Amino acid sequence: MKKVIALLLSLTMVVGMLTGCGGSSEEAAAPAPATEDAADAEEAAPAADGSVYYLNFKPEQDEAWQNLAAAYTAETGVPVTVVTAASGEYETTLMAEMGKSEAPTLFQVNGPVGLANWKDYCYDLAGSDVYGELTSDSFALTEDGVVYGIGYVIESYGLIVNKTLLAEAGYAVEDINSFETLKAVAEDITARKDELGFAAFSSAGMDGSSDWRFKTHLANLPIYFEYQADGISATDAIKGTYLDNYRAMWDLYINNSTCAPADLSAKTGDDSRNEFLAGEAVFFQNGSWEYGSLTADGAYTDDDLAMIPIYVGAGDEANQGLCTGTENYWCVNAFAAEEDIQATLDFMYWCVSSEEGTTAMANDMGFVIPFKGAAESPNLFVKQDTEYTAAGKVPVSWNFTTMPSEEWKNGVGTALTQYAADQTDANWDNVVSAFVDGWATEYALANGQ
Repeated sequence: MKKVIALLLSLTMVVGMLTGCGGSSEEAAAPAPATEDAADAEEAAPAADGSVYYLNFKPEQDEAWQNLAAAYTAETGVPVTVVTAASGEYETTLMAEMGKSEAPTLFQVNGPVGLANWKDYCYDLAGSDVYGELTSDSFALTEDGVVYGIGYVIESYGLIVNKTLLAEAGYAVEDINSFETLKAVAEDITARKDELGFAAFSSAGMDGSSDWRFKTHLANLPIYFEYQADGISATDAIKGTYLDNYRAMWDLYINNSTCAPADLSAKTGDDSRNEFLAGEAVFFQNGSWEYGSLTADGAYTDDDLAMIPIYVGAGDEANQGLCTGTENYWCVNAFAAEEDIQATLDFMYWCVSSEEGTTAMANDMGFVIPFKGAAESPNLFVKQDTEYTAAGKVPVSWNFTTMPSEEWKNGVGTALTQYAADQTDANWDNVVSAFVDGWATEYALANGQ
């Protein structure tokens, strides 16, 4: 409990999603590893005297996880509880839950930066059945031979397109292959908005349920291109080389939208999705995880939809693919009872190796999972990512896991919202300052500099 209290004190400035300011690992001794012999663990059947508590990161998959947990309990007798954190509140929820006597046995971090806060809580997954199912060690968070986390889903995001509306505007997906062509199409739709009856983009909502799409996912693009240009994979001081491109794309979103830019601060993720579902917009920035909600109850079919890259006028646009990667790493609580650790390991293994588990993750959750027994996903956007890659398009890697803290994201988000309401150069300078100066400040805080 002292360790939990110490962690809570060190993270009082952390809010929102997984990424946080790095915590110190010197406040308490690292937890002793469980003594279960790895060979015995591989042969063991699920232990009915253990239980699983999974703190789920993804609200959009809550129902699917509840159903899968119930199916596992029915099959094995092992109780599995799934609690889903609200959008943007995972880190805060995790801190609160870890302070309880019945803490999560299975949780997640978003990469090396998020791991810094929770490393001492992570059971070493080396030698576990689930680790052995990975198709590549690159999907594990490993340091000094310790496997702290395992990536459990590969996802893609980009611009989701309503092809039917795009055709009504006189265009096809093939007409859009660069920022300039995207801009021309969007601005033409805006010029004829009253005639057409729809806008180019759904609202770029900047409340907590939606702002991550822009302060994190869109912000990944200028980071990616800077890293590519400089030949690096992380930095303590971002230069902001491609922030003019970031501004151009943000301008395109907010000035060719379903609502006035000044209204974005109150717009939610649900607003943006519902606008797209209602046929009020052609483009909707989001990811492969949205496929289920867009096709539920026959709202759209695969013939209606496509996903295209987020072009920002940088790099080799002719060969750019979707933004593809993971920030979702499973971790097992090393402080849990030994029987609960084993029950959790068994549940994880079942999810990624059994027919029922892999089918649910592919069909119900729309996941591409990096495990040997993965079922093929029916998700259109997943298939399109595969097609882009097969055609030689280069996926844009997920570099937002290197963002120094959630506080940094919040600073960028606040500045973007202020700029949207009053699009002056001075207000954009505040975005640049939040992006560049804020990065250096938050990196130093996170790394004790």
